[in-house]
Amino acid sequence: MVWRAVILSATAAAAAFAPVSPAAVERMYSSRVYPALQQLVTTASNAVPMALFDVLIAIVVLGWLALAAADVFRRGLPRALARIALRTVTLAAATYLVFLALWGLNYRRVPLGEKLQFSAGGVTPKAARLVAVAAVDRLNGLHADAHAAGWAEQGVIDPGLNDGFVSVQRDIGAAAAAVPGRPKHTVFDLYFRLAGVEGMTDPFFLETLVASDLLPFERPLVVAHEWAHLAGLADESEANFVGALACLRGPVPVQYSAWLFLLSQIAAGLPAPDRRGVMQSLGDGPRRDLAAIAARNARNISPRVASAGWRVYDRYLKANRVEAGVTSYAQVVRLMLGTELGRRTTAAP
Repeated sequence: MVWRAVILSATAAAAAFAPVSPAAVERMYSSRVYPALQQLVTTASNAVPMALFDVLIAIVVLGWLALAAADVFRRGLPRALARIALRTVTLAAATYLVFLALWGLNYRRVPLGEKLQFSAGGVTPKAARLVAVAAVDRLNGLHADAHAAGWAEQGVIDPGLNDGFVSVQRDIGAAAAAVPGRPKHTVFDLYFRLAGVEGMTDPFFLETLVASDLLPFERPLVVAHEWAHLAGLADESEANFVGALACLRGPVPVQYSAWLFLLSQIAAGLPAPDRRGVMQSLGDGPRRDLAAIAARNARNISPRVASAGWRVYDRYLKANRVEAGVTSYAQVVRLMLGTELGRRTTAAP
């Protein structure tokens, strides 16, 4: 057991810290190995209605506890502690290596902004205000039709959203279209709600997990965001960008979800006078929907749990070479304004 722990730990450490060329990861893993793996694994996990991630966690935790108890019973606590520690190190190292192989190496691929020729010159207060004005206009125009048509039921893959998702993947140069994940709930749903987590991509069974309390007009954007992760876009801003574009190419209710998200993201960064001027033109319907989202968050989120959860996630992202940490979520506005694909999609009609 000692040598196994040493070998796995050394391998995991090398995998974590060894310099790897993003171009090599893009060419060998993200464009070849991962797409084939994702199509196979997500297709299989979609066939199961429950979250396989929950099953995996239960098996690992219960197995660890059972083996630890057996060690204590056979050897006594002092002698058992060393064995338990070695097993824990071995398990952690093996889990990390599996994580990298199944999904985690996507953190090291070429940034999407480089592939789309991002230009910081397009990211200006004026450009942001114009997109915010366009968002208000679209929300006012789409609200009635979106609510009349309604949104896909929970747990169902929306074909219109998937059509938009496939289209965007072609435009960003994806090697193959990712299989969309069947939206599922998880036993960690209470934590999701308390921490303000709207969704998660299971990196082992490549599933799409979403919070159960999402409002219908929030779900399409959250699901599309997680699908972007399934497509190998690990960075949060890139997933937000591709998810929003996928929604904007979908049917009316799905478009409405994206515009609600984009307005909240862009308005938050506008100077206060501009923000007030833009929001004054927002109709009563979209205003009620934004208020409903705010009320849901205020009702469910525990500031203490959310703060602790996001600190942990920030460290996780930085450990996986996302230097912006959780602030990478807000970088979606830069991608929208600084790439031709983003500008073309969000331009006022």
